Amino acid sequence: MEIFDDGQHPRAKLGFVLLATEQTIEENMFRLGPDGVGLHFTRAAIPDSITIESLSAQAGDLAGAASTLLPDGSLDVIAYACTSGSLVIGEDRVFEQLKKGAPAAEPTSLITSVMRALRHVGARKIAVATPYLDEINRRECDYLANRGFEVTAIAGLNLEKDSDMIRVRPDYIAEFAAGLDTPDTDALFISCGALRSLDIVDALERRIGKPVICSNQALMWDMLRLAGIDDKIGGYGGLLAN
Repeated sequence: MEIFDDGQHPRAKLGFVLLATEQTIEENMFRLGPDGVGLHFTRAAIPDSITIESLSAQAGDLAGAASTLLPDGSLDVIAYACTSGSLVIGEDRVFEQLKKGAPAAEPTSLITSVMRALRHVGARKIAVATPYLDEINRRECDYLANRGFEVTAIAGLNLEKDSDMIRVRPDYIAEFAAGLDTPDTDALFISCGALRSLDIVDALERRIGKPVICSNQALMWDMLRLAGIDDKIGGYGGLLAN
């Protein structure tokens, strides 16, 4: 009789580098993760303050955090799971640091996943709802514009603490985001993995009749496809369902 089989997660193993303050992404990923896919999490230090300064300082911690995930080299995909952090640090540097820590895994970041998702649904003109301070909103608007998107509107809740972002009511998120929609907008993007946008994305998409992309939905979609998995996952918007 053989001693070994392919283990509990034979389809893929996904790794996530989270902010130390993060309280939403893990639950969302377990909710979305298909059977046979392993989800592995680590954290990088940051105070409960989401600013350009605090996010920029995380860059030096990403490689060390990534190195703690499955050092046997069996990780298939690794992500820096922070939308604002990945655009403040920049995708190239994020990927470089993730590859240092997990050289066998395919790297991605939350802003990368979002932009891939927006392109997948054919969105060029987008309205963006965030919980962020204005300094981060300005950086996000410029980042998206430099990559070919037209930001028709962007508005934030002016929250600095991650511990406040996780407490924003899902129904409030839906109303706030819907208020940014205009007839010439191709899609709505709700930015930030800390927001509980996954709870309302499906209903909001039906309500406005156009794609709604939120950070955690896009993250799982991107990571699964990088791992060669194209399962359809219902109840969380057309991106995952179709």
